Amino acid sequence: MSSLKNAASSKPTRADDVHRTLKEEIMHNRLPPGSQATEPELSLRLGVSRTTIREALIRLEAEGLVKMIPRRGARILPLLSEDMREIYQILIVLESEAAADLAARKLGSDDLAQLQSATDEMSKALEDGDLENWAEADDRFHRAFLDLHGNRRLANIARGLSDQAHRARVNTLRLRQIPEVSIEEHRKIIQAIKDADPDAARQAYRAHRERAAQEIMTILEKLNHL
Repeated sequence: MSSLKNAASSKPTRADDVHRTLKEEIMHNRLPPGSQATEPELSLRLGVSRTTIREALIRLEAEGLVKMIPRRGARILPLLSEDMREIYQILIVLESEAAADLAARKLGSDDLAQLQSATDEMSKALEDGDLENWAEADDRFHRAFLDLHGNRRLANIARGLSDQAHRARVNTLRLRQIPEVSIEEHRKIIQAIKDADPDAARQAYRAHRERAAQEIMTILEKLNHL
């Protein structure tokens, strides 16, 4: 009986669906930073109750994507360079150590297939001039990296921060240089893990995140002062 209860409770709810839809719109800039959405208009547009909308917005607020405004719905939080600095500082520490840990496990090519596939998709997207697909493949790389590591608590923390970092990447995508260097950095990370070299893997991941952080923060600082 308890197993049936657990199975039932794990099924996606209407609020889960709305949360996923709104999060995707925020992440892809269809609900841009600084915009405001009221509960009635979201309820009407998505065909769900205001209670369901409110529940989804509360979850988005906990993830640092919106700010709830009493009786006025929610405002999509702006992308601030100070926020990104803090986010990347945490990601750099967590993910760099996770990369070193993976290298210490002496993984083979089959274990790293998803990382390699996402990196190859990034390369193909740039060849096609498709920056949106590049960003999606880049996000898949970092998610596959966390899945491979297997620490659920670390993954939950890092994914919440990575969502905000991904939003910053999407919003600054066309203001940055063509991101060819990210592909090479990913290949270095994969190679260091494959070589079972924890120090090299740690340094490669750290260098990758530090460079991306600096590039994004420089652009955000300019935008924040416009």
